[in-house]
Amino acid sequence: MTMQQLYLLIPLVPLAASIVVGLWGPRLGRTTSHRICIAGVMVSTLASGWVLSDVLAGHNFNGDIYTWMISGGVKFAIGFLIDPLTALMITVVSFVSLMVHIYTIGYMADDPGYTRFFSYISLFTFSMLMLVMANNFLQLFFGWEAVGLVSYLLIGFWYERPTAIYANLKAFLANRVGDFGFVLGIGLIVAYLGTLDYETAFKAAPQLAGTSINLVGDAQWSLMTAICIGLFVGAMGKSAQVPLHVWLPDSMEGPTPISALIHAATMVTAGIFMVARMSPLFELSDTALSFVTVIGATTALFMAVLGIVQHDIKRVVAYSTLSQLGYMACALGASAYSAAIFHLMTHAFFKALLFLGAGSVIIAMHHEQDMRKMGGLKKYMPITYWTMVIGSLALAGIPPFAGFFSKDAIIEAVQLSRVPGHTYAQFAVTAGVLLTALYSFRLIFLTFHGEERFRHAQTHDDAHGHDEHGHADPQESPWVVTLPLVVLAIGSIYTGWAYVGDTVFGDFFGSSIAVAEQHPGVAEMREEWHGQVAFILHALAGLPLWLGVAGIVAAWFFWLRRPELPGRIAASLGGLYTLLVNNYFFDKFNDWFFAGGFRKIGTIASDVGDRSVIDGFFVNGSARVVAATSALLRHIQTGRVYHYAFAMILSVFALLTWWVVR
Repeated sequence: MTMQQLYLLIPLVPLAASIVVGLWGPRLGRTTSHRICIAGVMVSTLASGWVLSDVLAGHNFNGDIYTWMISGGVKFAIGFLIDPLTALMITVVSFVSLMVHIYTIGYMADDPGYTRFFSYISLFTFSMLMLVMANNFLQLFFGWEAVGLVSYLLIGFWYERPTAIYANLKAFLANRVGDFGFVLGIGLIVAYLGTLDYETAFKAAPQLAGTSINLVGDAQWSLMTAICIGLFVGAMGKSAQVPLHVWLPDSMEGPTPISALIHAATMVTAGIFMVARMSPLFELSDTALSFVTVIGATTALFMAVLGIVQHDIKRVVAYSTLSQLGYMACALGASAYSAAIFHLMTHAFFKALLFLGAGSVIIAMHHEQDMRKMGGLKKYMPITYWTMVIGSLALAGIPPFAGFFSKDAIIEAVQLSRVPGHTYAQFAVTAGVLLTALYSFRLIFLTFHGEERFRHAQTHDDAHGHDEHGHADPQESPWVVTLPLVVLAIGSIYTGWAYVGDTVFGDFFGSSIAVAEQHPGVAEMREEWHGQVAFILHALAGLPLWLGVAGIVAAWFFWLRRPELPGRIAASLGGLYTLLVNNYFFDKFNDWFFAGGFRKIGTIASDVGDRSVIDGFFVNGSARVVAATSALLRHIQTGRVYHYAFAMILSVFALLTWWVVR
């Protein structure tokens, strides 16, 4: 098998599995269906690992597989760009997807849509792989829209729930807003650079760096700024940056496996990957980089605050994802693309771990998701507990866990940045460390420690530990659930220490990522790199690490030592707490202004345009004109011959008069 055939195999095998199970899953049965889908993703994972080793040996590929058409000199093709950035992404995506596929066997065991779900997640994997492997904007856009479509199907998988239908429609509409900017960015590239091919566009862009265009009125915009902001608006939708973040917390209405798949390494990271891939364009506009920095910093800080006031275990992890995506965006704005992708990789492990761990808890709690009704689960679920502790330590940025290396690299890169807004970003990412540790261990302490609050909801227990509904005491999940947790926990420990040197401070990405000379932050960091141990020792003298430790201690104090204090503090905050629990009123504003506004416009259009103008004037008005004309003509059409003869004489007289006068 040639390498080109192997490249084709990576996305097409999950697609084939999705089609087979989607069409014939009920006939094949559950076991055969999940084996087909898991085998497909496993082939992709093994092939991705092979490709990664081949790329590390110095073998890259950039070529078209199929040319669809050529129009106006622009080629529309399907092709692959295989370089270190692509190889790393396909390996992470396929591996996390494989873990989610295995986990799904246990989580969805009793669901009637079992085979349909497996078909969807395999299709989701195919879509993401096509996006990542693209060498042109057409294929990028195809993968971009495909992950959006399949996420719509997965978020609304339990379509009998009104909340699920609301959530998937919300995700669909929020992403359409972002995709409008994305399409404008691609359109400007085609209009001014005359190509859809990455390599050609990147080579032509520097010659047009000083070009200005008119977008609104007489205002002049830098072409590169307009292109990059348009592309990043698309990333704001997919990667859930403020204010287009509103869809992601509600996506928790989907089954937990898809929450992990969407939030860990696939859909939400598509925007981060895209900006890193477009680094040759973004490096030509400091304005665009500043925009990315400020949006990322705002997302990182303000979404972390919301994680502290959530009671739904999955929503805590969801707001954590929002905050961590903000960190990645800050790194992109600081031109630390390698740090952003490295955090994307480490985050994929510990965030998938936390979501799947939350799902394990939900299974044990008979689908209860409110942490206020949990507590004391450590003794019942030791594997889930210890793996989630590892994930939380990685998320909080405690060494030597993976998140520490990637998060500290981002904080340092932001400190060295000089684009406008970097001071605000530096404050946001530093303060976010405290908040991240606080909400992460609030989840651990509320769920696994303290009194067994789920007992309070039971009126009586029988001798076998069953409550009045027949539910047994919580117990550890089956191996198909815990095995992915253990594997992801190992990744949450190992990946940071093992790969930070090559990925962030080495030349792993090579020419995959471009950084301009006027943005030397990462280059300065490389000069100060002296290995993992020195990196940890350096962090011991810095503020972020101790803020993380302080967050853990504060979580222990507030939710274990003095559990009555959070309620008192919330009551004392009054309107501020109301603001937080209502998610800064983003949803209410959108419902009132956008949804309500468009409904009002629709009502006016219906009342004025449809009823008054179309029905009232044209339809009913025409009928009234015909009726009035008929009423007049009825008096003329008497049926008497002498009336008609008189009318004829008058008509002849009028014609003769007109002829003589003319």
